[in-house]
Parts: sequence; structure tokens; C-alpha cells
Amino acid sequence: METYQARVNVTYMNQNGDLPDPVTYDATQGDILQWVTEAVRAGGIPGIAADPNASFQDFVVDRFNATDATPYNRLMVRPKTPFGV
Repeated sequence: METYQARVNVTYMNQNGDLPDPVTYDATQGDILQWVTEAVRAGGIPGIAADPNASFQDFVVDRFNATDATPYNRLMVRPKTPFGV
């Protein structure tokens, strides 16, 4: 993975998975949420069941820079509240 890329982890409806391909780390939140919406609707995220009505309108993207322990950038898509669905 290149230094400008990131792995995207998604939490949705008590399920969790990663987008199969890395994305640009500095992509906008809107772009990331659109990619994730399309992937979940199509069943393209291992670990998350396809949901043709998936909506990530009320989700946020947390960004984590690479560290020695985790040598790649990470983006985490999650509900706005830690206990939301």
C-alpha cells in the first residue's frame, strides 16, 4: 500500500469489514461514505451482508495515521454515536 492510501474499515448494523481495495487517505468524507454505501449495497465488503437500502448519511469517518505498530493509514466508518446502529 502506498503512503497516500488507506484501508477503510466499516461498522454497519453490528457487522464489521474492510473495503477490499485501499482508497486515497485524504479523500473527502462525502466520497468515502459514497464508496462505502455503494459497496454495502452491492455486497462488496466481506463481513457485511449486502443491504440494497444501506444509508451512511448519519455516519462519520475517523482517520488514523500510520504508526510503527500499524504501518498503514486507516479510515474507520462508524455511526455518529458509539452505540448507534
